[in-house]
Amino acid sequence: MRYDLSIIESWIEPGSRVLGLGCGEGDLLHALKTRKQVEERGIEISEKKVGVCIEKGLSVIQGDIAVELDDYPDKGFDYVILSQTMQQVYDPPALIRSMLRIGRMAVVSFPNFGHWRIRRQLLLSGYVPVTEQLPYHWYNTPNIRVLTLKDFEHFSRDVGFTILSRVAINTRKADMHGSIVRVLPNLRATYGLFLIGPGRGDA
Repeated sequence: MRYDLSIIESWIEPGSRVLGLGCGEGDLLHALKTRKQVEERGIEISEKKVGVCIEKGLSVIQGDIAVELDDYPDKGFDYVILSQTMQQVYDPPALIRSMLRIGRMAVVSFPNFGHWRIRRQLLLSGYVPVTEQLPYHWYNTPNIRVLTLKDFEHFSRDVGFTILSRVAINTRKADMHGSIVRVLPNLRATYGLFLIGPGRGDA
């Protein structure tokens, strides 16, 4: 399992109700189900990946998270997880509000566009950066926006949710290994992971 997913797994309490958004082939949900006995659900837009999830015995449906979340009841889950998908979302404020309506807490992770290699590549080449974490060109990328760790912290204040915990990581070997970054995280981390909850008065 990817290094970032192992950190998210450590945040989830055993026996919790978990909804994974854009859950891919279900690696995290499968780990949570087998190791922490969570009650798992997932939404994934790729029909092929949904098939892989179902083969693993996971409860995952095919659909667009921007549409499907309207059908879920308030506080039906303990955690709602959005892993490495924020940069592909059309309306992040609306999605975050939906996640915190459905779940007691939410987990959000994304590639950090403030990483020093990205800054250097843009400065020296003049081209939109291409990295291991952001491997696409501007014309074929599924990412419709880019953000940094600082951007997300400002976003929390603008939207009105609380950051309960945060971890900045630097990954290597196709993100399978990594380490936690504590010094200058917005400059040195390849990914940011945030555990968030409702803002004051919203709980």
